[in-house]
Amino acid sequence: MDEALRRAVPPLPPYEAREKVAAPAGAALEQRGAEFMSYYGALEGLRPRAELLLRLARDFGVEHGRVAEASAKVLLRLEEGEGEGEGEEGRRGGGGGGEAGALLQAEGRLRHYLTPRYRGLFQHLGRQEGGLRFLEMNGMLKNMLSEWFSVGFLNLERVTWQSPCEILQKISENWMDMKRRVGSYRRCYYFAHCAIPGEPLIVLHVALTDEISSSIQAIVKEVPSLEVEDMNKITTAIFYSISLTQQGLQGVELGTYLIKRVIKELQIEFPQIKVFSTLSPIPGFTKWLVGLLSSQSKEIGRSNPFTDAEYQEISEVTGAPAVEILKRLLMNNEWVRSERLIQVLQQPLMRLCAWYLYGEKHRGYALNPVANFHLQNGAMLWRLNWMADTSPRGITASCGMMVNYRYFLEDTTSNSATYLGMKQIKASEQLLSLVSQFQQNSKL
Repeated sequence: MDEALRRAVPPLPPYEAREKVAAPAGAALEQRGAEFMSYYGALEGLRPRAELLLRLARDFGVEHGRVAEASAKVLLRLEEGEGEGEGEEGRRGGGGGGEAGALLQAEGRLRHYLTPRYRGLFQHLGRQEGGLRFLEMNGMLKNMLSEWFSVGFLNLERVTWQSPCEILQKISENWMDMKRRVGSYRRCYYFAHCAIPGEPLIVLHVALTDEISSSIQAIVKEVPSLEVEDMNKITTAIFYSISLTQQGLQGVELGTYLIKRVIKELQIEFPQIKVFSTLSPIPGFTKWLVGLLSSQSKEIGRSNPFTDAEYQEISEVTGAPAVEILKRLLMNNEWVRSERLIQVLQQPLMRLCAWYLYGEKHRGYALNPVANFHLQNGAMLWRLNWMADTSPRGITASCGMMVNYRYFLEDTTSNSATYLGMKQIKASEQLLSLVSQFQQNSKL
């Protein structure tokens, strides 16, 4: 293992010789990269691969001694510059050119030695055929992947019936599903990297409608007609599915770029579209709610997500104590079999879900990852929809609810800045009203 790493990782030259040291010949680099990829692929199980990556980070990372030395020189130059500025010459604005040059050189030296040695290996692998796909193996590559997968290297492609069969199969393995996603009043786009043509990295599905959709079944289960699209019926674009096809790119902001590019494409094709919105899932809500109910059953009085009247009505419908039955009903989805329970639970679950999206936080930002993504993009928390996804998956994840995040194009920049800087969520009157009901009725 040590020998494989020694051969694969190029040495970091001294700062003074950084532009003079000859790089290994192209054939030698290609061979070493291929050897490393083959060696890594032959390792069986997670343990040896984790050990290799640990050694790579530990033994071929930043040389801390040189970093400390370079940092000391930067501090010294800064102190010398401050000293010069306090004298008569500094007050007159004279001199300082030499000191500024020395500071820039010291900063350049520090940046050079802050570069980990393994970066050279990743750069070489990224230039090889199949190298980018191989480099998705580890999360430490996030920054480099963000550089390689920046907008300048990405091509926006639209999927149509004329797209190659291999592209259609990568978008959806179900032919009927594909008909729904690329037919009339539907658009499907993906990003491909110039180094991996024909390989969708992230896919966005759009429904062209005349209103903000409140049900995913109305979008994906109705087969669009093959008739020519009526431009008068297209006033709204609904982003109803966005999926990353390469899981190694988790954390790289491809989704943000894709939505922005697609909006521009739609504005060109349909200048009349003024409304851009999502119909988004709410993963994690049911799990969060079951956790609240569990804490209540273990410690009576600690949390009380439902009112006494709501508990009583649930007990009357189920014939059992509400606190005991609710958790079981939510975990096995039995409650959706009862129209009466669906009516009884609508108001409290809508209230609780609104708080989950708006009030539950992680480090000051929205706890729900989908909410956090769209709010960072500058969207507004627009509308919560009851029974918007009645599939087993939707009931299990979020009690059937979905949410619209609306993109007001003139406000996205300010909304994003407010959310990221002040951690404030822009929300509609409907959401704020539900949050207010939560604060009045739920004692948590």
